Amino acid sequence: MTFSNTTIQYHVTLNTKTQVFMVYDAQNHEKVAYGVTIEKAVKELQKSI
Repeated sequence: MTFSNTTIQYHVTLNTKTQVFMVYDAQNHEKVAYGVTIEKAVKELQKSI
């Protein structure tokens, strides 16, 4: 599923074993960020762009 905010589009997955969200850029799947919440993962992704 693709989500977007005002600056980026991203995909979200949840690792059910570790309970960590993985967010990756919809345009470049090599850019990935992790967080215990979707919001934290998105913030980390925005930092890397």
